[in-house]
Amino acid sequence: MGFRSVAAYAPGGVTAFGLGLVGEVFTGRFAFTVCADAEVVTTDLGLAVQACGDLEALAGADLVLALPSAVPDAASPRALEAFRAASERGALVASHCVGAFTLAAAGLLDGRRATTHWRFADRLAQRFPAVTVEPDVLYVDEGDLLTGAGAAAGIDLCLHLIRREHGAAAANAIAREMVVPAHREGGQAQYLATPIPGGADDERLAGVLAWALEHLGEPLPVDRLAARALMSRRTFIRRFTAATGTTPHAWVRAQRLNRAEELLETTDLPVEEVARRVGYSGGAELREQFVRRRGVPPRDYRRAFHV
Repeated sequence: MGFRSVAAYAPGGVTAFGLGLVGEVFTGRFAFTVCADAEVVTTDLGLAVQACGDLEALAGADLVLALPSAVPDAASPRALEAFRAASERGALVASHCVGAFTLAAAGLLDGRRATTHWRFADRLAQRFPAVTVEPDVLYVDEGDLLTGAGAAAGIDLCLHLIRREHGAAAANAIAREMVVPAHREGGQAQYLATPIPGGADDERLAGVLAWALEHLGEPLPVDRLAARALMSRRTFIRRFTAATGTTPHAWVRAQRLNRAEELLETTDLPVEEVARRVGYSGGAELREQFVRRRGVPPRDYRRAFHV
């Protein structure tokens, strides 16, 4: 169940951040290989990196990743063929940042939705008109093909993949080690044009988020959250959305489902009790929300991921 081997293609000028990001997520947890066109690849910082696999390893992995480069079109023809072969074989194929240009050049994104770093979204759309580019999201999941936005959105994409294929507990454990949010919805904005000002408001909002995570089993209407933040409803919603890129209602729903996934995986609690602990009225409501997010009911999810 889920991918076991991961191969990341590092083109010339691969970004050191992108390479380090996937290494941090996958090394030691999966059979992880860095593949390149030559034995040594130079990063955007001028560092020489020894590749541990060739393009044949790329074509044979369960999950293949197109890493970003300082030059978006850096992938070689042989690499493009390897990505096509991996996709035809049924491998999961993913990219983040301008790695999407590699997948698009291989023809894998034709007729699909995709994203990339917002600065390069127009360029991707113009160069590959058969691709539906979504410039304002963190990542796009098309099933066998996934694309992520720039920089830290690559972490969100990787954690989403692990959550999807190996369950919430595995993704949460990795997120805790990396000290990053365990889950951000793919449709969340890539960047926040108007961040909230620093100071006491930031601290109150952070405190409300932490408190809400400890009280998911209770009713959490916006008015209650706003009161704890010592803000009016309108001000709270505006500052919350500016800080998180999503609404309070959507955030609470996502946190409840995250917690439900973890309880289903790591406990034997009845579904009704899981629903109660995360704030739903009963198993039927949890099932409805769970099917919308996961595509399967809670009991089927438990059978697939229960530890």
